[in-house]
Order: sequence, then C-alpha cells, then structure tokens
Amino acid sequence: MARRKKIYEGKAKILYEGPEPGTLVQYFKDDGNAAAPNQRDVVEGRGVLNNRLSEFFMTGLNAIGVPTHFIRRINMREQLIRAVEIIPLKVVVRNFAAGALSERLGIPVGMALPRPVVEFYFKDEKLGDPLVTEEHIIAFGWAGQQDLDDMVALALRVNDFMSGVMMGVGIRLADFSIEVGRIWEGDYQRLIVADEISADSCRLWDMRAPGATEDEPVELGGPPEAYAELAQRLGVLPVNVTHSGKPTLIN
Repeated sequence: MARRKKIYEGKAKILYEGPEPGTLVQYFKDDGNAAAPNQRDVVEGRGVLNNRLSEFFMTGLNAIGVPTHFIRRINMREQLIRAVEIIPLKVVVRNFAAGALSERLGIPVGMALPRPVVEFYFKDEKLGDPLVTEEHIIAFGWAGQQDLDDMVALALRVNDFMSGVMMGVGIRLADFSIEVGRIWEGDYQRLIVADEISADSCRLWDMRAPGATEDEPVELGGPPEAYAELAQRLGVLPVNVTHSGKPTLIN
C-alpha cells in the first residue's frame, strides 16, 4: 500500500498528499457531523457510500460544464481531487422552507420558496457556522464581490442539476450546501465546487414515502437508511460495502 503524508483531518474526511503536484487524495470516514461538539456520529459504511455519491454528483457536474475538484475515484473510500484554496464559507441553497429558515422567519416547513435562496455561512465550528451577509464577507476579506457573484451563479447551476436528478428518482431537494475553492491557472483565478456533495450535505424529502404530500414532506429516512436508499435509487450502491484500510502515514 502506498505511503502517503496526511495533510488535514476533519470530522468526515482526511486529505493526503496526492501522487502529482496540485493533487490530493480525499479519504471518506464513517464519522459525520454530530449535533454536539466533541461527539462522534459514526454510521457503518457512510464513507463508502458518500464516496460513491460524491463521485456520481461531481462527475455529472463536470459533464455539464460545472467545474469541480473531482478527478477520479481511486477505491471504495478514496478519490483523487485537485488541490484548491477553500473559501471559508458554506454556500447553502434553499428550495423549500425547512430547518433554520423556518425557525428564523416562521415559514411553514415544506413551503416552496418563490425562487431558490442562496445563503452564506462563515465556516467556524466554535461559532456554530453563523449566517453572514455579503457585507460581512467583503468587509472581512473572505471573498470579493466578483467572487460572490460567481459563487451564487455556481450554486444555482449545481441546484438545477441536483434538483433534476433527485426529482427523477422521487426525491425533493429541500436544500443543500457546497463549498467553493479557488484554483489558479497562471494569473487567472477560477472558482470550482470542492469538498463533497453527498447525503451529508443535502436535506432530502422522499416523495414516494407513504403519506408524503406536497404540504407534508417526509424525510428520506435517517442514516444509514438514507445513504443506502439514495445510492440505490441513483444506481451507485456498491454490491459489497466494505471498509478499506487507511493508508500508512508518514509523520
């Protein structure tokens, strides 16, 4: 097994140096984002399924001209990606009222929004990833106005693709989040979709579930059921979900 140097480890993924300059290897763990700090949210097989799902969505986006960091899947838990400079913002697109939006504005859960709403959240776990405005983003130098315009355009293109794919398998995409990274091609900067797109980053409502209606949405199960159900409907569920060992690290 190849020896790789660990670059970064988060709750759900590990990044290792890639085989070529400008590349990284992204390893998907079974850990997720627990509700409380210092808690572990481990779902058996989550990493395998999220790797496959992220590959499916990123490949589809690349195919329609939406740039992503994804290059290829290496094995059941790893994929080769482009190294990017991550913008410290979580970009959330909302199609239906749910979660924090319903709580903040008192909008009934399940109500279709007049148009997709794009929100920005500052990525800081200690602060709880707070909602921020474009004024905050520009004032603190996290991104410029052109970056923000490009991020909104990118997020809406992802939304069009994701909504259509989900609708085709009987799932309503209520909302989702992406991360965006900068890459440099000479003196030219480009923004691309980074991190992952998986069941962990989407709020999904099952329109085939018993009792599901336009006004009474039903969540697409809970982990691990939601991960397996989504992968099965999209046709990306591996025949044998197994764990591959972690690469040997160089300190």
